[in-house]
Amino acid sequence: MNTFSFDTVSHIIVGGGACAALDSHLQKLGAFKKIAIITDAGIIAAGLIEPALVALKTGEKSVFVYDGVTNDPPSYMVRDAVKKTRAFSPDCIIGIGGGSTMDTAKLVAILCAGAQELDELYGFDQVNGERLPLVLVPTTAGTGSEVTPISVVTRQSGEKIGIIAPSLFADMVVLDPELSFGLPRHITAATGIDAMVHAIEAMTSARMKNPVSDSLALIALTRLHGAIERACRQGDDREARTQMLLGAMQAGQAFANAPVGAIHALAYPIGGQFHVSHGLSNALVMPHVMRFNAKNSASACQVYAQIYDRLALAGASMVADKAAALIDELERICRAIGLERHLTQVGIKESDLAAMADEGITIERLLKNNPAAMSRDDIFKVYEAAL
Repeated sequence: MNTFSFDTVSHIIVGGGACAALDSHLQKLGAFKKIAIITDAGIIAAGLIEPALVALKTGEKSVFVYDGVTNDPPSYMVRDAVKKTRAFSPDCIIGIGGGSTMDTAKLVAILCAGAQELDELYGFDQVNGERLPLVLVPTTAGTGSEVTPISVVTRQSGEKIGIIAPSLFADMVVLDPELSFGLPRHITAATGIDAMVHAIEAMTSARMKNPVSDSLALIALTRLHGAIERACRQGDDREARTQMLLGAMQAGQAFANAPVGAIHALAYPIGGQFHVSHGLSNALVMPHVMRFNAKNSASACQVYAQIYDRLALAGASMVADKAAALIDELERICRAIGLERHLTQVGIKESDLAAMADEGITIERLLKNNPAAMSRDDIFKVYEAAL
């Protein structure tokens, strides 16, 4: 076995109503007085930060709320969040929301504590200096951002670029299934498939694949496979929501240490050019990339068969048949939970595919993690199959 390292968040709290006890949880980190909450307008409108606000104010904390987060965090919005939060001089940052909110909260915690500018952080290990204490509270079960050292920012040009550094790991994560009870079915579906893709791609990662990530990914897939349809049918199913949150977190821990590949790479042009949600973008290309991998990578085919066995699927005996059956099962789930299955359903035309392939082939940081090498023509054919 090759030498490997594995990093994750050191303190994780799980339980219904955990957000209502946020002040007592914070005491494990320090005696904070001024708390900045990073969130979005939808979270405010749904009343999801109210339990946290009540808990913090009961604990005599001064609280500032920034609710300007938008999807696929644009760089100008991150700068606005930093400017307004810095003026409050907080001693702790709490991100409550989906992946975009948590990615933004990580960067606010870095930029409010140090002298660096946002443009200096892009890439690997470019973050220097201190950051403010950071707590992340996901309201969706999908991105895994709460346990990754990654933030993705959308530049003014439309390019999505990652910031990856150990200091982006949060100090504490709070998983409260009650915060996801009101999540719309389509968002539950798309974010759930996103989490499943994280686990699958972590297991097939051509770089940094390791047995700890593999174990977490398999557990995550077992949880998600058993819960996603239940959560979509009945949004207040506490057990299903808890399993979704745990599965998404464990998938996040897996891919934080064994990075994702071509499914994510090919999803980015869909999201960036056509403003399709990240989870749905992944779902649209997922089966087609997996079929390409199964055909062109013996190791990927073996992994897919391993997942088939772990999910206790039945009817196939040969490795290639198990891989194909797993992909069919993922397709069945996507249909059952109401996700679009064709690019045309999200407004993409055949004439758009060339530009998408041109962008896709440039996302080398993810393509190099794929178990099978992809050319620009391969990418075009995947989009064609997904049309």
